[in-house]
Amino acid sequence: MITVLSAHGPVTIQDRGWIGYYRDGVSRSGAMDRLALALGNALLGNAPDAACIEVPLTPLRLRFDTDLAFAIAGADCGATLDGKALSPYWATTARAGQVLSLGKVRWGSFAYVALAGGIDVPSVLGARSTHLRGGFGGLEGRPLRTGDTLRSLRSETVLPRGGIGTLPLPPLRSGDDDTIGVRVLPAGEYELFTAAARTMLWQLAWPVSRQSNRTGYRLDGPPLPMSTRMEMRSHGVVPGTIQVPGGGPPIIQLADAATMGGYPKIGAIIEADLWRTAQVRYGQKLKFIEVDYAGAVAALNELEAYIAECTAVIDSTRRALARAA
Repeated sequence: MITVLSAHGPVTIQDRGWIGYYRDGVSRSGAMDRLALALGNALLGNAPDAACIEVPLTPLRLRFDTDLAFAIAGADCGATLDGKALSPYWATTARAGQVLSLGKVRWGSFAYVALAGGIDVPSVLGARSTHLRGGFGGLEGRPLRTGDTLRSLRSETVLPRGGIGTLPLPPLRSGDDDTIGVRVLPAGEYELFTAAARTMLWQLAWPVSRQSNRTGYRLDGPPLPMSTRMEMRSHGVVPGTIQVPGGGPPIIQLADAATMGGYPKIGAIIEADLWRTAQVRYGQKLKFIEVDYAGAVAALNELEAYIAECTAVIDSTRRALARAA
């Protein structure tokens, strides 16, 4: 069991979210960085969909009330256990009374804390995620706050002495600065935008506005006009959809986005690059890289193969080192 000593912002419990409920108005939600979720769980031998703590804002302090294995993944936020530094993407065992602290973020936006077996909260519609827009799931459908206690679904995990870690995929750098590239498919209304707007979409680097959250990232930049004004009926949207409201700069719909919307769609970030999008900080820039459908499918297959390979290597290494200890 762990106790939240302090939390800032919407710290929530998330897993892979809801699949198959769009027709009922339930968006996917779930972890913003699904790669970090998968690797954090793999380090502990958890099921891939085990629920973790998602931390969008630090500092965060958690006290372990029992001996418990845990892992950190996602953003590098200077994690320490009783003041001893922990490497990013690392799993180890905490002793009762020890305090895990997440401090100043050095890279990324979303950090994850996984517990052995996953976090024990009720499954709602097949998921343990927190649906903030709907107010259900997770812990009472709300962010975590000081004094909350959480239990894990497994008390023990086989870990080598000193812990075990892995390395995540690197971001796709675009140029020599801090700009992150993400691959994008042209979407339904792409051809209805002016040639100049389509050129700007691909050529500009788009800063992420501070008016951004789990629902979507607003981008700063010039407006992207359409060739002709048009009224659109609301239509389905999914995480990654890039909409353009009223000829303004784009908005990227993300995990907590509504299931439908009426703004024209100029593009869609591919599923394989949503984790990269999630880890872009406010003020950091995104560069859109055009890709076709075959390229999007190939990228997703590569990501899934990478997760499967990492999981297998981590599992065999963890067990071998634990036996040798």
